[in-house]
Amino acid sequence: MKTLDKIPTGKIERASKLVRTGVKIGGNYVKYYGKKLVNPELSKDTLNEDNAEDIYDGLKSLKGSALKVAQMLSMEKNLLPRAYVEKFSLSQFSVPPLSAPLVRRTFKKYLNKYPEEVFDSFERDSINAASIGQVHKATKDGRELAVKIQYPGVAESISSDLALVKPIAIRMFNLQGKDSDKYFNEVEHKLIEETNYILEIQQSKEITEACKVIPNLEFPEYYEDLSSERIITMDWMHGKHLSEFSKTSFPRELGDKLGQTLWDFYMFQIHGLRKVHADPHPGNFLVSSEQTLIAIDFGCIKEVPDEFYTPYFELAKKENIENDTIFMEKLYELEILTQTDSPQELQFFKALFKEMLTLFTSPFNKERFNFGADDFWVKIADLSERYSKDSQIRKMNGNRGSKHFLYMNRTFFGLYNLLHDLKATVDVNRFRKYLS
Repeated sequence: MKTLDKIPTGKIERASKLVRTGVKIGGNYVKYYGKKLVNPELSKDTLNEDNAEDIYDGLKSLKGSALKVAQMLSMEKNLLPRAYVEKFSLSQFSVPPLSAPLVRRTFKKYLNKYPEEVFDSFERDSINAASIGQVHKATKDGRELAVKIQYPGVAESISSDLALVKPIAIRMFNLQGKDSDKYFNEVEHKLIEETNYILEIQQSKEITEACKVIPNLEFPEYYEDLSSERIITMDWMHGKHLSEFSKTSFPRELGDKLGQTLWDFYMFQIHGLRKVHADPHPGNFLVSSEQTLIAIDFGCIKEVPDEFYTPYFELAKKENIENDTIFMEKLYELEILTQTDSPQELQFFKALFKEMLTLFTSPFNKERFNFGADDFWVKIADLSERYSKDSQIRKMNGNRGSKHFLYMNRTFFGLYNLLHDLKATVDVNRFRKYLS
């Protein structure tokens, strides 16, 4: 794969790159509508493929926040056209890495030493390059290590990158006016945290220590003396990425075992720690040869405040969804409904969220739930398809819900997808025995 000798770090340089991408997208629309005049039955498949290709190509050389947003979107498998999901998901693994000379200069800048001065060996080519940093293999004192190096300029460009991405996101998700600021502020806050590797090490150690009680779960050890604000050194963990593992032929019992571990890990965090690893994409998990699950990245941790936690999980109960008084009360508490809504908006969004919540919370209302069952995913896909084409939604304010929904929904949607990939059936309440 081609390597990068330079990453655009200045605002003007990064903005011009995105502007060029925008021009390409505009050209794609012109071509599409020209063909549509000749063939009115033409689908948007080719348009989506062209746009996804151009957006991804524009973002991958910038890296940083814009590419991270693409990675987040790739998890929404039933909310975006498949072309976008497939292309954006490459941001988890397949982006151009920094060249060896740039890695060496970056390492010197962040740790005040060159890699060969710190480690017994250091592989010049990265093992994995993603949106915010890339990983190199190293050794020291007989230990195999993974060294994550943050790309230059990523932390400094978060605000300006999001300002450039914001108009695209507003259009894509039907966000309106100043109310959308709370969502973008939440994303910006989390991205700033993700670029602070000292904070990541602290969070990693806290969560891994607390979650040791869960069986079949492993974590790397972190080395603070070999780390800095932009470099993390941890144990090299041997295993197969969950995305690769899920494509192999594995026994149902193993899928259930790994899925149960994953479910218990997330439920323990949410209900026991009131904070959660809010980045459940397959690149953050490995399956070991001993058939255990390994969690390797804790950059994105979302705290779950009581004022959100309580109504959120009260609405996960079937009896509360079916009780009109309680249901409406919780919708207001979670900012899904507002005092300024018109009678038409109240009626429409009440019905919409009743249908959505009945489906998405169905796992919580069973003793055992089969995430591999196709009927659950067919219903999600049908619901997403129907509402994505609903002209009434496009006319209404899309800003619905507390800012905390952003990362909590991302967490659950990502978790559900991973469990589906594992074809796992889980005991929904087994995690409770670990809380005490």
